[in-house]
Amino acid sequence: MIPRIKICCISSENEAKTAIEYGASAIGLVARMPSGPGTISDELIRQIAKTVPPPIATFLLTSETSVKKIIEHHHRTNTNTIQIVDSLSSGTYIQLKAALPGVQIVQVIHVIDESSVDKALGISEIVDAILLDSGNPKLKVKELGGTGRVHNWKLSRQIRDKSKCPVFLAGGLNPENVRQAIEEVQPFAVDICSGVRTDGKLDRNKLELFIRNASGI
Repeated sequence: MIPRIKICCISSENEAKTAIEYGASAIGLVARMPSGPGTISDELIRQIAKTVPPPIATFLLTSETSVKKIIEHHHRTNTNTIQIVDSLSSGTYIQLKAALPGVQIVQVIHVIDESSVDKALGISEIVDAILLDSGNPKLKVKELGGTGRVHNWKLSRQIRDKSKCPVFLAGGLNPENVRQAIEEVQPFAVDICSGVRTDGKLDRNKLELFIRNASGI
């Protein structure tokens, strides 16, 4: 199976258009974060999302942790998917889905150790997808993605094999390692930010090579 491709850290309508033109089936739009690259304003997220044609998925990456604030954040941006990059602090996924019918909910799991496997499998029963990333939400300044680091793919494979929902793989992927990552983890989709950029800008050559390697062409 050829995995879907999500290009994250999209910062303009032109970048969104380029990513889709090269074969992305999803784009990531990064809102305010405690750390990491690619953040843009809620107004720009809404503007870009409005230009993206179906069936391309538009992901709002939110660091909000209460269901109430996540719902408010979505109303400001109007994407068709919400990627929650931290753990819920109040409210439930059931409440979130009831409030936003038709919006897909993707929960990020930061793959750190065996406990990440248990957490992912529990959450996989109640969300539309999980996204496995590198990072550490327990640090003083939380790392919630965009680290450019690879995590332990063996743990990711354990999650993928038992997950009740589709699994996206992120964290340190690039055109050179994406084929190995896909072979080892067999994810539903792969997700990349800095690995297809040069000096912070989307690089067409890297993008083309990444998508070609990910697709096994």
